[in-house]
Amino acid sequence: MPVLLTTSKVAPRGPYDAWCAAPGTRVKAGVFDPARRWVDLPAVLERALEDVGPAWRTLGRRLGAAPTGHLAHAAVCAGTVSDLGLMLAWTRIAQDMARDPLTLVIVCDDPWLFRHLARLLPVAVSKPPRLWGAETRLALRGPLSRALYALGAAWGALTLGRGRVEPGAPALLVYGHPAAGPDGTDGYFGDLPKRRRDLARALHVDTPLGTVRRLMADPRVTPLRAWGGVGAALGLVKARWRPEEARKPNPLHWLIRRAAALEGGGGTAAAIAWQAHCQERWLEATRPSVIAWPWENHAWERALVKAARARGIATVGYQHATVGRTETNYAPDSNPGPDSLPDRIACSGTLWRDALLALGHDESRLSVAGALRYPVPPRGSHDHAGPVFVALPFQRHLAAELVAALTHPALAGRLFVVRAHPMAPVALPARDNIAEADGPLGAQDGLSAVVYVATTVGLEAVLAGLPTLRFRPAAGVANDILPPGLDLPVAGAADLPGALAALGPPPSVRASDVFGPVDPALWDDLLPPGLTGAPKPTTTQDRGNEGAP
Repeated sequence: MPVLLTTSKVAPRGPYDAWCAAPGTRVKAGVFDPARRWVDLPAVLERALEDVGPAWRTLGRRLGAAPTGHLAHAAVCAGTVSDLGLMLAWTRIAQDMARDPLTLVIVCDDPWLFRHLARLLPVAVSKPPRLWGAETRLALRGPLSRALYALGAAWGALTLGRGRVEPGAPALLVYGHPAAGPDGTDGYFGDLPKRRRDLARALHVDTPLGTVRRLMADPRVTPLRAWGGVGAALGLVKARWRPEEARKPNPLHWLIRRAAALEGGGGTAAAIAWQAHCQERWLEATRPSVIAWPWENHAWERALVKAARARGIATVGYQHATVGRTETNYAPDSNPGPDSLPDRIACSGTLWRDALLALGHDESRLSVAGALRYPVPPRGSHDHAGPVFVALPFQRHLAAELVAALTHPALAGRLFVVRAHPMAPVALPARDNIAEADGPLGAQDGLSAVVYVATTVGLEAVLAGLPTLRFRPAAGVANDILPPGLDLPVAGAADLPGALAALGPPPSVRASDVFGPVDPALWDDLLPPGLTGAPKPTTTQDRGNEGAP
């Protein structure tokens, strides 16, 4: 049989050509021949993840339409918050390799994935990993995580003020980005709130308390968690995604059960439910004329659109980030219906508008309003002897792998300046040739190259004309932020030294297609001035217990 399935504790007795380890599997030295490890697996996984995108979206649409599906990350099909797509990619690889003449050993300690693959493959050479221990740990941790989240939510609802809210005003709903300031500067909408003093800013419930208090020096800012009911906050302990397909026999039973167990083992459903509850009460109380937010089609955003539409409030999703080849969450066919898509989608460039059209969005919904968040980067000065700028992603496990790769002995003669994601700091090793960058890419001068993983900084480097390398991690598949038609050199940890040495200029891309010039008139059309003199809401100071999610 061409594919064998085992755990890290049991090596197959028969001959095999190659082996690979599934996610979460640690292979001890001496159990498997290191010379036969499947080195091409990360690249194959990337292609498989892109191939299964339509299947994941079909599944996500079904999961999201079911009861409690609105609380699931897996139903949104975003690889940054769910690895269900990665599990589907592993399924595709196993099915393809089963038809290959070479014998592949898949080493898998994941109890759910093992059972799923064992159902597909002709033979398993070991007993499956224990399931009860993994599920029991998650079942115990989940209620504790939700209880802690509920207490924090209740505290915020009780103690935070709401600012001086102007009913009927146009509003932005934003995350608490470190670049945001009380002067109106915003990490997503740039200086738009400074130019438009009538714009209110509502802060997502995940905004750190310190950031909330700092930004509330601007009277137009209101924290959404202050609009929540205390009773609703305490009820978050019960918020959990419970898919029926995890309990019924079906071809994807084990993968859905796995996704539900992992999400249920934390507080993600509680966070989604709290955001949905708070934003709905804020909408009901203040009735903004229109609301815009950095759109990524997550679960809370779908709830926001439905709540706004039910109240006659216009919605504008700002496509602020990339729409890469594996960023399948932007496709409309994972949504349970069009009623969860914003009325208008403001694109930051023509390239991204075309990408959204290719994913199936209605052309009448899309417009190119320009890049408020990312100004067109200047052409960077290139110095062959200069440092390498390293841009880290939000996902800490991917950032850690890239940082570890910089310690390769063959790279001891290269200087690296590392820029962590602003919302995910990372500790750097104590090495003479690895230092923290003193600013973003645009503040650097005389760089020899840029290395990145799953961050828009890679695209900025290409536009700046700097030699750019995409890091391919072995710990998992990183979202490929590059649009279709744009390819860059790729390297993993082992071949990073050689790839850097051979790195040349990047392909030519017209910057205005990626980060288009801001169209103030279009933004004013998307966010027209609201009603003035509207009656103040009667629920502004309510701290009641109603409205449980």
